[in-house]
Amino acid sequence: MEQHAVEQHGKAEPSGLDVVVTTMASDSHTWNLVFLQLLLEELGHRVTNLGACVPDELLVAECRRIEPDLIVLSSVNGHGFHDGLRVIAALRACPELGRTPTVIGGKLGIAGTGSPARQQELLTAGFDGVFEEGGSVLDFHSFLGSLAAGSRAMPAGPKALPAGPKALPAGSGALSAGSGALSAGPEALPAGSGVLL
Repeated sequence: MEQHAVEQHGKAEPSGLDVVVTTMASDSHTWNLVFLQLLLEELGHRVTNLGACVPDELLVAECRRIEPDLIVLSSVNGHGFHDGLRVIAALRACPELGRTPTVIGGKLGIAGTGSPARQQELLTAGFDGVFEEGGSVLDFHSFLGSLAAGSRAMPAGPKALPAGPKALPAGSGALSAGSGALSAGPEALPAGSGVLL
């Protein structure tokens, strides 16, 4: 019985999303990507983890090849805002990825979290969701639910999202890790115990 459970771990239901998880070229952190991958797989999604320090060109090429339902950019080094603006421009310039839902999160700046102006600039640039460190995993879970309920490719721009969070108030949007209680669902993960997205 235990062997069967191990074999089933991480296998997604056919209705799950195909998700690419990655950092950007300047970010060498990987623990956040591993946790994101485990969380997404536990929720029934299929994940391709591109790893750390991914050059923009490689990220775009891999996303074109994979044709994901969602792209998740994670930042831990505090340069996510500037890197994210550059990466979303490259993704949106690619016709095959122009409508692919894309979110960014984690430590997006070095001057603190929850800047509404920063969040709005990222949304205006083309991100469909902004999840800064210190928030609840429930916001990201809600966002995933809205995508799973909607169509695979959505119209470009944050206004086209189905009901669910777009720009989140300060401190309400980052995924936080810490308890390891993935099987209990996202509600079991404490907020504020670490950056994930």
